[in-house]
Amino acid sequence: METADAVVIGGGVIGTSIAYRLSEYRKVFLIEQGEIGAQTSGSCDKAIFLQSKKPGFPIKLAKASREIYENLEGELDTSVEFKKNGGMIVIESEAYMDSMKKFVKEREKAGIDVKLLDHKEVRAWQPGLSSDIAGASWCAEDAEVNPLLLTQAFAQAARRRGADIRTHTEVTDILCERGKVVGVQTTHGRIATETVINAAGPFAFRIAEMAGVGLTIMPRRGAVLITEKLDPLIHGNILCSQYIAAKHAAGDTGNVPPYGIGLSLGQTDSGNLLIGGSREFKGFDKSVGPDVLSGIAKHAVRIAPVLKDVNIIRSMAGFRPFTGDGLPVVDKAKEVEGFIIAAGHEGDGIALAPITGQLVASLVENKDDYNDLLKPLRLDRPQAV
Repeated sequence: METADAVVIGGGVIGTSIAYRLSEYRKVFLIEQGEIGAQTSGSCDKAIFLQSKKPGFPIKLAKASREIYENLEGELDTSVEFKKNGGMIVIESEAYMDSMKKFVKEREKAGIDVKLLDHKEVRAWQPGLSSDIAGASWCAEDAEVNPLLLTQAFAQAARRRGADIRTHTEVTDILCERGKVVGVQTTHGRIATETVINAAGPFAFRIAEMAGVGLTIMPRRGAVLITEKLDPLIHGNILCSQYIAAKHAAGDTGNVPPYGIGLSLGQTDSGNLLIGGSREFKGFDKSVGPDVLSGIAKHAVRIAPVLKDVNIIRSMAGFRPFTGDGLPVVDKAKEVEGFIIAAGHEGDGIALAPITGQLVASLVENKDDYNDLLKPLRLDRPQAV
C-alpha cells in the first residue's frame, strides 16, 4: 500500500493550488478522475473580478487572493497570462443608475479602486459597446488570467516539489477507522493517509458522503460561447448589471432573468472571445438547449453590437459548485478527523484559488495565521444551505 501525508481529491484550480502549497513540506498525492483542469476550471471565463463581490467579507477574501496574484507567475516560474487590464460592469439603462451609484460607493468604502463612468467615457474605452448604455462601473484592480494555464502551472509546480499527481483515477471510498481518516481507495489502488482534502468542486458532496460527512453543494450549470479568432476587440473584462443580479441570486426564480443569463465578455491572448453566460440548476446535464445559447448571444449583441457578425465556433458548459450564500466551504469536518473540505467556490474559483491553497495549508498545519479568513468559511456557518 502506498502512503501519503495528504491526499487532495480534485485536479481543478482549487485542488492544484492546494497540492502546490502542501507539497512544499508534505508528501502529497493529487487524485483526479479525468485530466487536470478538464472540469469546471476548463469551462469558465478568465476574469479575476473584485468589484463583483459583495461588500464585507467576500471582498476581503477576494482582495487577499488578488494580492497573491501579483507575484504568482514569478513564484510558479511560468506565464499564466495574468494581466491587470481592469474590468467594468455595464449599466444597461438609467433605471439601474441609482443602484449602481450605491454599488460603487459600497465598494469604494471597502477599499476597492472603483469609479462610475458615463456612457461617453465607457465607449471611449470600449467602442464596441452600444451607444444606448447608461454607463459602467470601472475597477482598475480587476484582472484576468488563463484558467487552463493557471491550473497546469499549479500542477507542474506541485510536481517539482515532489507531489504525485494521478489522473484518470477515481476515488471510490474514504477509509475511516474510529472517526479518523486512514486512507483513500481508488480505482488504481489504496493510499494510506491521515489527511484527505476534498477539492472536488461540484462533485464534492459525493466525496463527502464517502466519509459520512454532510455537505450541501449543488452543481449550477453555466454556458459560454467561444468565437473565431479576432483582432483585439475588448479591453479588459466586461460584465453587466444583469449578470451581477443572476450571480447573487439564490435560484432561478423571482427577479432572475431567464436561464440566469447575464453578459460576461473577455478576449483570450489567441483572439477568441469568451461570451457568457447562464446559470441553471440542471444536475450534471451538460446538454444546453438552443434557447439558452441564443439567449446568451442576443443579450451580448444588445450590449455590444460589434458582436453581431462575429462567428461562434463552439460553446462549452461547466458546473459551478453552489453553496447558497456565495462563499466556499474551507474547513475541517468535525465528524471525521483528518477530512478537510475546500469546495463551493461557484463562479469565483479562479479569483479565489491562490488564497484557498494558503488557507488549506494553514488548516493542515494547525496554524492560526488565517483565522479571520477561515471563520466565515466554516462548514457549520449559519449562512450555508
